[in-house]
Amino acid sequence: MNINSLNIKLKDVQIAVIGLGYVGLPLARLFSTKYKTIGFDIDEERVQSLMQGIDVTREISDDLLQEAIADGFCCTSKLKNIHNCNVYIVTVPTPIDRNNSPDLTKLLAASRSVGQVISKGNIVIYESTVYPGATEEDCVPEIEHISGLKYNHDFFAGYSPERINPGDKEHTVEKIKKITSGSTPEIAAFVNELYSSVITAGTHLAPSIKIAEAAKVIENSQRDINSAFVNELAKIFNKMGLSTHDILEAASTKWNFLSFRPGLVGGHCIGVDPYYLAHKAIEYGYHPEIILAGRRLNDSMGEYVALQTIKCMIQKGITINCSRVLILGITFKENCSDIRNTKVLDIVNTLKEYDVTISIYDTWASPEEVKLEYNLDIVNKLPDEKYNAVILAVAHNEFINLDISNLLKDNGVIYDVKNMLKYQIDGRL
Repeated sequence: MNINSLNIKLKDVQIAVIGLGYVGLPLARLFSTKYKTIGFDIDEERVQSLMQGIDVTREISDDLLQEAIADGFCCTSKLKNIHNCNVYIVTVPTPIDRNNSPDLTKLLAASRSVGQVISKGNIVIYESTVYPGATEEDCVPEIEHISGLKYNHDFFAGYSPERINPGDKEHTVEKIKKITSGSTPEIAAFVNELYSSVITAGTHLAPSIKIAEAAKVIENSQRDINSAFVNELAKIFNKMGLSTHDILEAASTKWNFLSFRPGLVGGHCIGVDPYYLAHKAIEYGYHPEIILAGRRLNDSMGEYVALQTIKCMIQKGITINCSRVLILGITFKENCSDIRNTKVLDIVNTLKEYDVTISIYDTWASPEEVKLEYNLDIVNKLPDEKYNAVILAVAHNEFINLDISNLLKDNGVIYDVKNMLKYQIDGRL
């Protein structure tokens, strides 16, 4: 087979990006600068908002979105509108379930949707983070079953893992080097050429889809383990009465010291991907020790922050029962509206066990989304009240110059999770 058997040339590419969240929308917008591109999402409200030029996730500016729409980019919730595309890129979430097992529900549903519209000679490219083998062993069979087409004969596949960093306006999609791969050498070359045409940072062509899948899942597993190490250091040095921040600053003067800082490790990538790798390892008869140990430690940090705050309050003679605590931030990371798998929830749940009255203030998160996802009430405007304790959980820029002392009752406690504050605090990681 040669590349021409695809019946697709770059100049004739018509792309459908399936899933218009933090990954899909920036990617679709980028591709639309060179190719006819349609964004597809099953959320009609999301589609309508985007077509009005508004991105509630704030991943791309409204001006940039409106410019893309003016140049022909469009979004839809109707499958029939992407029927004429010849390249389908799947960017739906791949979370974990309550047992920390991979949840491929949305990925498989998206694959079935592709199966309804794909034609002979088309390519489907997956960007969702998965374990090695998921694309060809789990997703492709769904397309074959629905479409009646044969893999690597009638249609082809690629895998190019997303590397979006939500909230990061410097390392945008085109500025991050992209891994590419394909189901045959010819398809791999085509996928690589397609991405190279819009990714200014360049691409890396992996030898196979499985290798590309594995590379993605270890990127975040490595970061998770390093984060777990510094979180454990924070627990140790806290017992010694030493500043973890000062210790890390000193250690980082060595040229090859890795700069990680303690904190809450959640989100849809670092807090999830290690479980995907562990799942596949166990399937092959190997029980991963370091990977799961790191996850357990990082999963414990929300409870640790809550208990350390309680300890500080007790040391100041504050009655815990019915005390008032303000939590600054609910998103999983700073300057981002994404609340998926936020570990701030663990702080909240632990404090509730002590009959504490909790208020949550976040300038980025949607109160409606937080209510729907976690049944929690939050506010986007700073409450005009005084609190027994304030926990700075997320390092939003809006919190940097906030005079937290004005929010405290007499003898109140400040716990700074992210080491943002310059003045005297009661606790920090």
